[in-house]
Amino acid sequence: MNSKYLDSEKLYYAFVSGANMIIKQKNELNRINVFPVADSDTGTNLAFTMQTIIEETKMKGSAKQTMGSIADAALTGARGNSGIIFAQFMNGLHLGLDDEKEITLTSFSEAVECAVIYAYKSISNPVEGTIISVMKDWSNSLNLLKDRVTDFTQLFTISLEAATQSLKSTPEKLRVLRDASVVDAGAKGFVYFIEGITHYLLEVEIEDTDYISADVEYEDSGLHSNENTDLRNRYCTEALIKGEQIDLEMLRNNLVDLGESLIVAGSPNKVKVHIHTNHPEILFDRLRGVGVIIQQKADDMVRQFESVHSRKHKIAIVTDSIADLPKNLMDKHQIHMIPLNLLVGDSSYLDKITISPTYLYETMDDAKNYPTSSQPTVKAVESYLKSIVPYYESIIVITVSKKMSGTYDTVFNAAKKIDSTGEKIVVIDSKLNSGGQGLVVLKAAEAIEKDIEFTKVIKLIYDTIEKTKIFVSVDTLKYMVRSGRVKKYTGLTAKIMNLKPVVSINNKGDGIIIGKALSVKANTKKMQALVQEIARTKKIVSYSIVHANAIGRANEYERIFTPIMGRKPEYITEISSIVAMNAGVGCVAIALTTD
Repeated sequence: MNSKYLDSEKLYYAFVSGANMIIKQKNELNRINVFPVADSDTGTNLAFTMQTIIEETKMKGSAKQTMGSIADAALTGARGNSGIIFAQFMNGLHLGLDDEKEITLTSFSEAVECAVIYAYKSISNPVEGTIISVMKDWSNSLNLLKDRVTDFTQLFTISLEAATQSLKSTPEKLRVLRDASVVDAGAKGFVYFIEGITHYLLEVEIEDTDYISADVEYEDSGLHSNENTDLRNRYCTEALIKGEQIDLEMLRNNLVDLGESLIVAGSPNKVKVHIHTNHPEILFDRLRGVGVIIQQKADDMVRQFESVHSRKHKIAIVTDSIADLPKNLMDKHQIHMIPLNLLVGDSSYLDKITISPTYLYETMDDAKNYPTSSQPTVKAVESYLKSIVPYYESIIVITVSKKMSGTYDTVFNAAKKIDSTGEKIVVIDSKLNSGGQGLVVLKAAEAIEKDIEFTKVIKLIYDTIEKTKIFVSVDTLKYMVRSGRVKKYTGLTAKIMNLKPVVSINNKGDGIIIGKALSVKANTKKMQALVQEIARTKKIVSYSIVHANAIGRANEYERIFTPIMGRKPEYITEISSIVAMNAGVGCVAIALTTD
């Protein structure tokens, strides 16, 4: 192949070849992943980034324009530390090229030097011994070689050796790698990328690659331990933002206090943010003013790590974000959560993770277009379940009532793709929501804690569903009207009469109004009467109190119902943003399970 220059076509196919090489090696990169967190997903994240490059890049009229398309695709698909650093490297490479149809050895070397600078700038605290070290060493090698070689084949073949040597030295620069006896996974991915380009230039046939996303078979290498894993900042959080004249440096400075591993990459019109933080909701509060949030994720690294290295039980309990359980109980029982989506304005959020209740409550009253919700996609659920399937003998998923949401069907269809027999993954419709669903999930978790056999746990769950009720005191129907849960004329009548309804869920899982009052006090008395009626004929074995920005009323309920129950509630907690959107600010509910 004549490779004295790279035109648009050669550049495109060379980078596709590099991307394919990373995708082929994804499991190896997952296996050696120990930094910054030993969560075995560097290969998955880089593979997703590379697949987006392959699928979305358009070959343009000039090499620079094609490089621009590659950079934009990389930013869109960038995942994880290494993926976003890689995307910023691509962006810098594009900006470093002259607007010429063909790339020369010299212009390529200079563009790579620019790309390294951009990659370093994107990271708030660059750590040597990682992907950026190999990028820098490779760039230095290109600078030395550009005047000594005659074509790109020689340039890449010789510089690949320099990149490989740099990779081998990463454990010398980073103790966590040395302790685990591995090289850096992100850096190795970059070397694979250079190797793929070299193969193309040597006229090795490009192989087609199937679509790769987060749904990869995860492998436990046995290399990683608690000693090597810093999970002080729990959520691996990312956002893709579109805007105008975004100041990346200012944005980086505005986010640096929220956690670690901060990367801000992209251009003034499109930015990818990555950070490990305990407060994704604060991150997205700050990002709202920057532009439109078009992508986001917030992976719970604690639960991921527990699944691989410190799971308590052989059965996993999974629920959706509609189940209202406090975080301390979720953590105690290692309960997995799949968040539903909440659309506010032009941006989508992850329920209970990337949106604060305070922001939602403000929006509910002021927004011209009322917030809406949606179940997760089948692909997202399938990806989540695949990430935990290898580590448990069986999985139980308990969802919100399928009469209220399409979540059950989504999870069922995703589980069917993974476990066609339904023997390992069982999906159960709780026919409840909020605190009622939370009590069912808690009961299942406690049964698993006692090492009750799988089929008996399933039977217990169905039995608990039949014996669990929830009663919701709604302060006003205006939120139910705006969310479409109640017809407008019903809401208007309630408003005129100042009605304070009591809402429940019937045995089929449908929401129903079972009582009305003209004041909060009368409403509370109706709730009390409902519970006392149940207590007269049955033994109430557990109950919970949940609320939407109404902790005062929740505490009042505790004082009222503790004597009736003979005990304090299992928990008191704020409800999910989606439940609050439908029930409204000020609502409070009591859920209970009988013997």
